[in-house]
Amino acid sequence: MKKIINTNDAPRAIGPYSQAVEANGFLFVSGQVPVNPSTGKIVEGGIAEQTEQVVKNIGAILAKAGLTYANVVKTTCLLSDMENFATMNEVYARYFTAEMPARAAFGVVKLPLGALVEIECIAIR
Repeated sequence: MKKIINTNDAPRAIGPYSQAVEANGFLFVSGQVPVNPSTGKIVEGGIAEQTEQVVKNIGAILAKAGLTYANVVKTTCLLSDMENFATMNEVYARYFTAEMPARAAFGVVKLPLGALVEIECIAIR
């Protein structure tokens, strides 16, 4: 059985998908871009500010499901420019501090809304 997770504390889905889906004790969080849920706009600034917003959006979805960053077992990070990897990694490391999740990071040609970063994750109860 699956359960759809949605919160107003993270941006609405910008397509035909859910913010997250819980199934069999796993939470699959859709890729989050740096949209401020209050304004519906990409946050101002560079990769540090955008990564901060992305990870906060993930945190809001995790919280709605009753989970925390400690429950995350896997992330996938998409970057529009791999030159931003080190800065993204610094911000990311402030949220994932113990028992780090597995991770993949990819450079991509373009991200939705012109974002510099998008991160998806899988968490477990």
